[in-house]
This record gives sequence, structure tokens and C-alpha cells, in this order.
Amino acid sequence: MRYSEQFMEHIEYAFNAFCKVVLRHEAINAWRDLKRKAEREISLDYLMSERYFELYAMDIYFEKRDKPTVFLVFGKEVIVDDERLATALSRLPQLRREVLLLYYFIGYRDEAIGRLYRRCRSTINSRRNVALKQLRKEWERLKHEEQKIDTF
Repeated sequence: MRYSEQFMEHIEYAFNAFCKVVLRHEAINAWRDLKRKAEREISLDYLMSERYFELYAMDIYFEKRDKPTVFLVFGKEVIVDDERLATALSRLPQLRREVLLLYYFIGYRDEAIGRLYRRCRSTINSRRNVALKQLRKEWERLKHEEQKIDTF
């Protein structure tokens, strides 16, 4: 079916009008986003000229304790700075402690840990969950002991 020249011209004008409306609304959205961003952000030059502050932050490791606790897992050292966490981890059986350290501190996934222990992923997952429950109990026990010492 062939369209008349007049109808084709009408389609072009309608499409042109549609495109102009879409572009106008996108421009409005862009200006609105820029305004919102300008309201929330402050220039670094302005901050530097107004008041002095340090442009960096330093992480302070091992400040609370003189010597952090180091666990050795498959030849990798895991440093635990928190004394209560290190004590709670040391009270766990070795296998459970190693699974937790490999997963949470070294970043291994269940499949990789399973390959190390020659177990399937689901077994490692269940062992990790059991170890977490036991760690939570040890953590609460240590917390209770510390509170008991503080009251005397």
C-alpha cells in the first residue's frame, strides 16, 4: 500500500514534533539533575580557601594492642586485631576456625575451600554455618565474662 505525499509529510511533522518534545524533556531532566548535584556538592577549591583540613586519612592498624594475633591457614597468615575475636576464634576447633578464616579473611569461596579439604561445596557451607554459630556463642560468652570482670 502506497501512502500519499500529504500523509507522508504529516508523519514526518508528527515524528519531528515528538522528537522535539522528548529532547525538551530530557534537557529539563538534565538541568534538574545538574541543579540537584550543585546543591549537594561543594567545590574542593572553595573548601581549601575557606578552612584548612587534611586531604588524606590514615588508617591506624594495631593501635589497640601491642601484638595482633596471627593465625596460619594453609601457609597464609591471617592477622586478627580484635582481641575478643581472636580469643573466640582460638577457642573453635581447628577445622571450623580454618573454614571461617579462609572464607571471611582470605576471601575464598566455598568451592575453593572444598577443593582444599576434598569436600563438596554444600559440606563446607554447612560447616561454615555451624562454625559461625559456635563463634557467636563464644563471642557472647567472652562478652559476658568481660562484663562480669568489669562489675567486680
